[in-house]
Amino acid sequence: AHEPEWFTTAPGKAIDKVLIKANLNVEDIDIWEINEAFAAVTMAAIDDYNIDPEKVNIYGGSIAIGHPIGASGARVLTTLVNGLTRNHNSKYGLATLCIGGGEASAIIVKKYD
Repeated sequence: AHEPEWFTTAPGKAIDKVLIKANLNVEDIDIWEINEAFAAVTMAAIDDYNIDPEKVNIYGGSIAIGHPIGASGARVLTTLVNGLTRNHNSKYGLATLCIGGGEASAIIVKKYD
């Protein structure tokens, strides 16, 4: 977590931690699901990590499909798993969201054949 006024960049800290724990790099992630409570959250992550926008929110983000109060984590994780299932060449996906107050969470999902 960090200062609440910088909540739009909070997922970056969660991304850093989860990539280190998984011993992966940004380039290893095939699909990114970044919650868009505000579009700036996704744009900040794309810019900060040089993520290919074609790999981010491939079925539309929260602004397009919904940002359900209290269920955003379930929504982004379900969309990520669906993306990994449909895209046969993908192996790793990362989902992240800001929680509020400068906090965020992230998870990496690995697809096994």
